[in-house]
Amino acid sequence: MGDEVGEHVAAAAPTPSRTSQVIALSRCGLVRPHSPDGDPEAQQHLCTGMRPLPDGWARPDLAARTQFFDQQLLDAISGGVRQIVILGAGYDDRALRFRSPGVRFFEVDHPETQHDKAQRLEAFQAGDEELTLAPADFRHDDVDAVLASCGHDAASSSLFICEGVLVYLDQPTIIGLLAALRSRAEADSTLAASLATHRAGLDSEQVTLTANLRRPTSTTEPWRTILPRGEHLALVNQAGWQIGHAVDAAELDADVAPGRSLFVTARPAPA
Repeated sequence: MGDEVGEHVAAAAPTPSRTSQVIALSRCGLVRPHSPDGDPEAQQHLCTGMRPLPDGWARPDLAARTQFFDQQLLDAISGGVRQIVILGAGYDDRALRFRSPGVRFFEVDHPETQHDKAQRLEAFQAGDEELTLAPADFRHDDVDAVLASCGHDAASSSLFICEGVLVYLDQPTIIGLLAALRSRAEADSTLAASLATHRAGLDSEQVTLTANLRRPTSTTEPWRTILPRGEHLALVNQAGWQIGHAVDAAELDADVAPGRSLFVTARPAPA
């Protein structure tokens, strides 16, 4: 995740997302929790054979972001949630790392990345009946229908994780995706999302253009939506979610520049 789904907005995606691989490789070096039945080596297994990290690669916010979303998942499971839906999952290892009795994971991502991930899971015999890989292109596919077709129960509570996804989507697509999740969200469900932000008073289009100029994968996996905090929160509200909690990544890690990455949780707004 966190840059896992740039292929959703590229003109074509004949190969798995390289950015998603880089994020997964970076996570191999993080110290993270795991469930009693989980596999703490799952991320390393999924990354077997990937090209090494690019020279000079650094994402100061990745550790803070991973910590936040790991904790959201652990809290959901301990609170009785039995459906975890990860959007733009890429090579996320959480379905294996946090494997728990009775908990089902649904991962939705581009078909090319899903195909490669399925082969990697098979290679180290990580077959898990509680993990479903659902291919989808967020620009064109109905995520509500995709989840329904793979067995997601809209009448039961879910944790929906959008980590590192929304920055790659334009605003109408973000609203469409979050609204589709809202349509499948039972009242006790939770959305956990990361939002790319900038300080108020700047031109969002120019900020996004400047950010992409610094990114080696911007041609094939461009960022599309970076907004001031208030505007981004309003976008989530517009899609049918009520923000419950918002934390700047800098509050979790002193090495992270403030005002650039916001982690939020939200509940379904009343119909």
